[in-house]
Amino acid sequence: MNVSPLDATALRDGLTGSGRPWRALDVVAETGSTNADLLARSAAAEDIDGAVLLAEHQTAGRGRHGRSWVAPAGSQLALSVGVAADRVPASGWGWLTLATGVAVADALTEVSGLQVGLKWPNDVIAGADQQGKLAGILAEVAAPKPLVVVGLGLNVTMTAQQAPDPRAVSLAMLDAAVIDRNVWADKILRNLAARIAAWRAAGGADRALVADYRRHSCTLGARVRAEMPGGRRVEGLARSIDDTGRLVIDTGGDTVTVSAGDVTRLRPDS
Repeated sequence: MNVSPLDATALRDGLTGSGRPWRALDVVAETGSTNADLLARSAAAEDIDGAVLLAEHQTAGRGRHGRSWVAPAGSQLALSVGVAADRVPASGWGWLTLATGVAVADALTEVSGLQVGLKWPNDVIAGADQQGKLAGILAEVAAPKPLVVVGLGLNVTMTAQQAPDPRAVSLAMLDAAVIDRNVWADKILRNLAARIAAWRAAGGADRALVADYRRHSCTLGARVRAEMPGGRRVEGLARSIDDTGRLVIDTGGDTVTVSAGDVTRLRPDS
């Protein structure tokens, strides 16, 4: 499949500058991780608030719990953004990952009409029974500053043979009408900027974000199993998301709040 390169000039012209949602935008041909690059720039005292970094090819993409992944060059939309969080209490930072998921889900629906789900805390899923991973999100704090780097990897033209995980799906595999990464970058970054602005203004999750997350969520209302650090396992009904972005599970005899873990939706007969 022919892959159009990312057009840095066009993206910059549409997204950066006076009255536009982002301050700076760069595209690199190849890097290990766009998240790692922005974190390094912040550590070197560069102001990365409002900065966007996209890569044609990531060779060491970062996931949760130290996991890594790689995809063929040009097959993904791989980007990271810097977000100053000084106006939001640290207790509200967890909602930034969820807000990014909502921005991606809204963009997918608006551009291609795709109905996708958000799997708490950081996956966008689609396909049969909403089981395929279409995108992943990772937020990392650029300590000691109150600044967060949010990374996104959206599978665009990847084939089933190229997928690093058999559960992965791509826009091309879903027969999406639009597979131009420039279109997706522009739309997602615009939606994300709006969500970040509302998150900052509210000092955390605003009413619209909570409602929209619930609308897209395929975790809330489902019976789930959470595998948590330390080997603890919890099963029950995913009831809600709390003010800090944690998942609240009703086990039937207790309520457990999960801040980190791998969550699996259970079938009725599980």
